[in-house]
Amino acid sequence: MPVELINPEGLPQPQGYAQVGVASGSRLVYVSGQVARTADGGRVGAGDLAAQTEQAYLNLATALAAAGATFADVAKLTVYVVDWSADRMPELVAGAMRAAERLGFDPVRPITLLGVTALGEPDLLVEVEAVAVLD
Repeated sequence: MPVELINPEGLPQPQGYAQVGVASGSRLVYVSGQVARTADGGRVGAGDLAAQTEQAYLNLATALAAAGATFADVAKLTVYVVDWSADRMPELVAGAMRAAERLGFDPVRPITLLGVTALGEPDLLVEVEAVAVLD
């Protein structure tokens, strides 16, 4: 596996993400922000952050597979959430965990969570992008 996850002593020991991802592969895969849309463009989870997060992660897995990657190859995630506040964390985590359970992957990765005022379409609440490394 080309990505080693590390939580070094001297930094907070997180739950749900890793502080550092060490990539040793030779091929990089950049996956653009995935959102709550079905393959035919249908909207998923109107007003429901957990449902939209689940669909975004499912779409991310599909995009990774197209490049010959899996979630285990992900070195870094960036998650954008509209009108973010800490009290929304349980919804966000629930959606990610549902996708992880459905597809059988460990969602723990180095991650940056950014609160934004809007995304590309007005109904979208979350967008997830990734960088993966392959041998």
